Amino acid sequence: MSARPPEPSEPDEETEADAFAEATGSASRDFFLAGQRIPARRPAPGLYIVATPIGNLGDITLRALETLATADLVACEDTRVTSKLMHRYGLKTPLTAYHEHNAERARPRLLSALGEGGVVALVSDAGTPLVSDPGYRLVRDVLAEGHQVIPLPGASAPLAALVGAGLATDTFCFAGFLPVKQGQRRSRLAELGGIPATLVFFESPRRVAATLADMATTLGAEREAVVARELTKAFETFERGTLAELHDRFADENVRGEIVIVVGPPEAGHDANPEDADALLAAALATMKPAGAAKEVARATGLDRKVLYARAMELKSADRKDETP
Repeated sequence: MSARPPEPSEPDEETEADAFAEATGSASRDFFLAGQRIPARRPAPGLYIVATPIGNLGDITLRALETLATADLVACEDTRVTSKLMHRYGLKTPLTAYHEHNAERARPRLLSALGEGGVVALVSDAGTPLVSDPGYRLVRDVLAEGHQVIPLPGASAPLAALVGAGLATDTFCFAGFLPVKQGQRRSRLAELGGIPATLVFFESPRRVAATLADMATTLGAEREAVVARELTKAFETFERGTLAELHDRFADENVRGEIVIVVGPPEAGHDANPEDADALLAAALATMKPAGAAKEVARATGLDRKVLYARAMELKSADRKDETP
């Protein structure tokens, strides 16, 4: 029996989306799936936050394809990247760039389209929009003007790395990219280190070794972790071990591809020893005064803030003596 594309259901009455399509002349568009032309029905007006594949172009939902096919406009980070996805599924919807460098200029056009009753799809280069990109500002403005915001769930690099890591998933914290400068990076890690949750980070391949070294120093060399590379792609890998082991593994490697680092939660009931506290204080002191450093480390470890402050003053004094010629 030959396969037939599904027939679109007929509405009982004309919808707002149908009325807009008739008024603007924007007919329903189709998309192609496994060589079949699939009729796509236009959704109601609004901003659609559409998750797209993080590597494998097959990881997209039917609802996402239908929305991309019938939208008036697709706002994307890089039109060249999104064009590959559009071409794969025979999508012809116009693309417009929306990223951190042009967001202030591009946002009014998107709001205008919504104001006219249009359907606007927002996508990122890979994964779910608004995760480490400027889309949240657009969402806030769209909501402020009374338009609908509709999320279309799908691929997500943090979640793919988390569920494939083999670490605890009951509680987790996505922390995005860490600061580039070492002092700020260690300070941020000190803030996160005591959270009783699995930590998930994005990282540049150029900084993987340096970041793993700072994680081992700040979070503990024996803490379990996973480095996930090229998720959903042909060369997907999960490198597992302690932070110290992973640092040694990546120290001399020319790392390529998209990177997610997943760090297991701290051991329950584990108290920081003096060496741990000193390492955390030293990292925090790189970017803040002793009082602030003591407060952050106390929050991360549960140690007494007054004791930590006294030790921070000692470390600060020792640093000054070392700098004296």
